Amino acid sequence: MLGKPVNRREALKRIGLMGAGAVLAGCGLPAYANRGSNGRVVVVGGGFGGATAAKYLKRFQPSLDVTLVEPSRRYYTCPFTNLYLAGLRDFESLGHDYRELEDTYGVRVVHDLAEDVDVDRRRLKLAEGAELSWDRLILSPGIDFRWGALEGYDEAAAEKAPHAWKAGPQTHLLRAQLEEMEDGGNFVLVAPENPFRCPPGPYERVSLVAHYLKHNKPRSKVLLLDAKDNFSKQGLFMEGWAEHYGDMIEWVGLSDDGRVIRVDADRLEVETEFGTIHRASVLNVVPPQKAGAIAQRAGVADESGWVPVEPNTFESSRVPGVYVIGDATEAAPMPKSGFVASNQGKITARAVVADLAGREVPEASWTNTCYSVIAPEWGITVANVFEVHNGDLREVPGSGGVSPSGAAASFRRNEALYAEAWYAGITQDVWGTRPGE
Repeated sequence: MLGKPVNRREALKRIGLMGAGAVLAGCGLPAYANRGSNGRVVVVGGGFGGATAAKYLKRFQPSLDVTLVEPSRRYYTCPFTNLYLAGLRDFESLGHDYRELEDTYGVRVVHDLAEDVDVDRRRLKLAEGAELSWDRLILSPGIDFRWGALEGYDEAAAEKAPHAWKAGPQTHLLRAQLEEMEDGGNFVLVAPENPFRCPPGPYERVSLVAHYLKHNKPRSKVLLLDAKDNFSKQGLFMEGWAEHYGDMIEWVGLSDDGRVIRVDADRLEVETEFGTIHRASVLNVVPPQKAGAIAQRAGVADESGWVPVEPNTFESSRVPGVYVIGDATEAAPMPKSGFVASNQGKITARAVVADLAGREVPEASWTNTCYSVIAPEWGITVANVFEVHNGDLREVPGSGGVSPSGAAASFRRNEALYAEAWYAGITQDVWGTRPGE
């Protein structure tokens, strides 16, 4: 039963992860030991990608001078925010700090905003005026929104029709709106075209919003207006919706006039491509996205708004010496997920260490695992393996897959438990803290 975080040791036992991350165990050093002898690396962004990269740079080469720049002293993950919206998890259980990176590995953590990059001088300018020099720069800036790309939807509109696609105030706002919504109201979610952060996210969100409404406001409806005809784990989501929510959830795809072209946040209305008007009691708009602002300022993003990278190292294709990982990248067919970002952080840390040492960069391989929770005891999964083939990224033929359709309730229940264990395991690996610490 999902509700509060499981005990870490028990969680890791459930998926056989005892000892996970033991590679290079014992490399932790006193803070700032042997700093500066093998080069200076600055990492921007303390989420799944950046925090992993900073930590593993020090694990692979403890004498590196590594600085992590992240404005927040406590980082709240987007994964599992849908459980918070459903009332199944406390928000603080999604928060993590940087004590292990500082105290155990000697990463210098600077809580400031990266404002600009001078690639010629190899300097990073911070919002409070300081500058950091670097031999290699790793950017993990996440996403920003393409405000105005969807007519009527800008930052002001998001205060009335929240996106809640970054964990924080917007998440609290959407939760409050759900709590205030009348029984019999209409929750409307607008899903964007690809690519965007967390491809299964909108579908998990309507699942768990429906769970909350079913138990608190059972006469209510959920409408998902989608700019696509296909989405991640589609058959499994629809199977779960039918099983748990009957006709409470309605999905309208692109071909059935699901693409929203205009938002009126004051009236909580949206207009679709063919002129249909939908009015909501609570309106959740996931807008079009792009790489975080520092990627634009560093000159690594292209006209798409995303960052092209060299497939084996994730070094920018446009600016040598700058590496980019996580949601900001053009790395299809890899999805923009927390697991992928962390995996990229490790591979890129290894590439940077090899580059600074003048060694050949090892051949890379990546994995992805993504759990989605449809109901408290109903989980589903997709997994993939990726490689470089003929100079391009591809999914390894025959690797990965999704949960079987028509599985027994016990199978789905176990996958929901595995989702909890996955979260406990990955946050321990990235930040060194159990959920909520």
